[in-house]
Amino acid sequence: MPVPLVSVLLPVYNGEPYLAAALESILRQDHGRLEVIAIDDGSTDRSLEILQRYRKADDRISIVSRENRGLIATLNEGLAIAKGDLIARMDADDIAYPRRFSRQVSLFMQQPELAISGTGIDRLLGNRMVRGTPNPIYQSGNWHILSMFFTIFMHSTVMYNRRVIPDEMLVYDASYVHAEDFDLFRRITGRFPAAMIDESLVAYRIHDDSVTNKHKRLMRQTHLKIVAENLERESLIDDPDALRDIGVAVTSDTTRRAAEFILSLEAKISARPAAARSSYEDGALCFFYFLYQLINDAEQPQLTHEFLTRTGKWGLIRRRERYGLRAGTYAPWCSRLSLAATRRLDALSRYFESVPAATVLPQHGLG
Repeated sequence: MPVPLVSVLLPVYNGEPYLAAALESILRQDHGRLEVIAIDDGSTDRSLEILQRYRKADDRISIVSRENRGLIATLNEGLAIAKGDLIARMDADDIAYPRRFSRQVSLFMQQPELAISGTGIDRLLGNRMVRGTPNPIYQSGNWHILSMFFTIFMHSTVMYNRRVIPDEMLVYDASYVHAEDFDLFRRITGRFPAAMIDESLVAYRIHDDSVTNKHKRLMRQTHLKIVAENLERESLIDDPDALRDIGVAVTSDTTRRAAEFILSLEAKISARPAAARSSYEDGALCFFYFLYQLINDAEQPQLTHEFLTRTGKWGLIRRRERYGLRAGTYAPWCSRLSLAATRRLDALSRYFESVPAATVLPQHGLG
């Protein structure tokens, strides 16, 4: 098998603060056979100027610049342009480590039947780097089941194998705005093998202006829509509207129904064949954390308290949170103060919990 060409798909929209670092990390890869498809999606800052400067120094970069059309249209445009058998996604605010592409290319050459691979990440918050660790949830290799519940890979770590994935499948669906990666990954893993490289090969940047943070509400709603579709297809959900409704508004009624959904899901999973049950349990636990974060972010401690009480999952959250939420049963004003202090203390550490990364970071559909 000849060394494949890697097409790096880099959408850019007002990426000036971090774009140069992202480009440097791509161009310094130890896998040299690559092309960079940079699509400037109507930026109003100096992004295009930065791209043009790098293009003059390295002809592996090609630039498309036009009016703003949004991320999904930009991704699909890049896929249509790409020449490589392998397509690597990269975000304009992240950093790829020098061995990222060579490690992924090597994996595909060793296992040509693979359709998609992701990698581990480190997290970059300002000047602070927190190293990632291998996550045991990925050891089962049951990607189809896990991808029913959460976005299994960080989008900017993904590499697609076009020799395996049909062209008509390798398209982002505009029906799933801000969770387009979640939708695509579930479709791919539903038919083809996938793999995770546990090594951290990308530094994922956390900042307030990221797409993830700016569109958290819509991202969560789309995520809930996808999970409801997946579980309905598997006959694992009695009330699919429960997920849609809590995405619209966190109320006493929607919180109760979300808790009932979790309990019903767990009961249905317990009847699944033993060989697959643990993957379903892992996925359901990740989704519990997702719902918990969504309800907690509504800043109505009594509703978070109700959700944890109905699901019987107080033991899964941190001691500080348990203290604040239980206080809220008797003195809501005191609980709000306690939770505000907790949020300040956890401003950095909230991203680095030991639960699966997809349940902690509001990335690409899991907020």
